[in-house]
Amino acid sequence: MHGLLTTLGRGFKKRIGWKRLGIALSLLIIAFAITTLIRTLKGVDTGVVLIALTEIPHGRIALAALCAVGAFCTLTFYDFFALRTIGKKHVPYRIAALSSFTSYTIGHNIGATVFTGGAIRFRIYSDYGLNAIDVAKICFLSGLTFWLGNTFVLGIGMAWHPWAASAMDQLPLAINRLIGFGAIAAIGAYLVWLSSGENRRELGQNGWKVVLPSARLTLVQILIGVFDAAMLVALPEFGREQLLATLVVFRILYFVIPFGIAISILGTRELWLNVVVPWQKRRRLNEGLSAPGVVPQKVKSRQSPQPLKSRQPAQPVKTRKSQG
Repeated sequence: MHGLLTTLGRGFKKRIGWKRLGIALSLLIIAFAITTLIRTLKGVDTGVVLIALTEIPHGRIALAALCAVGAFCTLTFYDFFALRTIGKKHVPYRIAALSSFTSYTIGHNIGATVFTGGAIRFRIYSDYGLNAIDVAKICFLSGLTFWLGNTFVLGIGMAWHPWAASAMDQLPLAINRLIGFGAIAAIGAYLVWLSSGENRRELGQNGWKVVLPSARLTLVQILIGVFDAAMLVALPEFGREQLLATLVVFRILYFVIPFGIAISILGTRELWLNVVVPWQKRRRLNEGLSAPGVVPQKVKSRQSPQPLKSRQPAQPVKTRKSQG
């Protein structure tokens, strides 16, 4: 079985390759994302949108837009933090921001975030030498950042205002408050576990192993997730006069507009890498060959065998005269 998988893997790398697969997945995701965006826009009533925009003060809409921008800016540090944690310091921040923004935005809108986000990340990071295992580590650390921050915020919220949670889960106030303190205690125990060992904590074995951030870096993780959650909580707080208008504006600011921007960025990048760049290379090559004084190199032909030199006539062998 192992030999069969090895043979199939070699054939895949030789005939298709990871780069072609990444391009195909990226184009497929872009096409599906455009279809999803079109369906989303078809279900939007423009009259409701106009009413929502007229009834909500423009200052609050602008402030809500700033909160959305702040939330997405925070998302860019998820991948950047993960890249630095696994030692991929040669990947610049702009690439981490591109990968994080497009993967999260498209994944949240079309679903299957693990698959779509991972495929988009692999397509972008593969140009910088990262493999599938590296992308899996980035996805894991980014998810860890998200859940640490949101668990911390949720724990504080349920401990401080348990009645807000009781309105949704229908549990007694004491139980919700206990859940909140339990979440905070779990994060505290995780920090103690990270700082108790002499070396950095690791998860995984064999070919897949990820080094967890230290306790100090984990606090940075929590801070990043807390800021992201704070922006999301603050966003729907504006325009409470009408819940429907607030939901419509929230949907447009946090989903529709970023979704369109992400599709445009990802599509433009694929067009640039697969159409514009190869065309520029061919143009430069043609200009170089057509320049005066440039002679294209000919293919060296096989050298014909050298003609054999005529052999010298053999000298007669002198024999001693027989003595009489």
